[in-house]
Amino acid sequence: MLKNIRSVALIATSFFSILFCARMEAKLPSRPGMFAVIDTTQGSLTIELFPDAAPKTVKNFADLAQKGFYKGIVFHRVIPDFMAQTGDPTGTGSGGPGYQFEDEINPKALGLDKIKVKDAPEYGRQAQQLAVKNLDITSQSQLNAKRAQFEAEVRKIGEMTVAEVLEKSGYKYQDSLPSRKAIRGAVAMANAGPNTNGSQFFINQVETPHLNGLHTVFGQLEASDFEVLDKIIAAGNGNTKIKDVQVFDKRK
Repeated sequence: MLKNIRSVALIATSFFSILFCARMEAKLPSRPGMFAVIDTTQGSLTIELFPDAAPKTVKNFADLAQKGFYKGIVFHRVIPDFMAQTGDPTGTGSGGPGYQFEDEINPKALGLDKIKVKDAPEYGRQAQQLAVKNLDITSQSQLNAKRAQFEAEVRKIGEMTVAEVLEKSGYKYQDSLPSRKAIRGAVAMANAGPNTNGSQFFINQVETPHLNGLHTVFGQLEASDFEVLDKIIAAGNGNTKIKDVQVFDKRK
């Protein structure tokens, strides 16, 4: 009798799983492509993935989704007029899958090899950090003592391109990739610096040009789901949970 009950329960579970996947697949755009549907407690987010621009990143995301890694994870960091971040199983912002992998960014595709830092004030922090590194400044007192040298070094770095500054700051780029910009709705990897990608990612509520070259963009939210993203951000930190993530490959 118990065996029969378990069999019925298993059949029912499989049936509802099929219905759930069918419902998520119904949200997909009619055009060819690789898509992910993130089902949350605020609604579903449909994302087009970019395996051409970020092949390893997309594969990592798809593999984690297939394993059920993202189920139950919250959007732990949401900032109005900026973005919503998730993918941390601890919900603290410091968790991940237990490994890290490299960035997939082409600065030339983003135009960063043509822009000087002095003309892109959003990269001022990177210029200052590089100046501190170049002058071997390790404390506030040293910075105060070398203030004139520091300011001269920042001006010198300002004549370099953004791509050059970021590469000297530790980013290793791949010039063959058709990288995408961090526009409104862009889905990109969260990180703690160069080559520290894991499972955390964020979705832009607005365009964030200051993040170009710093984060691997691997997808784009469908315009029809911006309302759901707005709800997630309005709900606040930790108040939206991922119920499931399904990836569908419609490229053929």
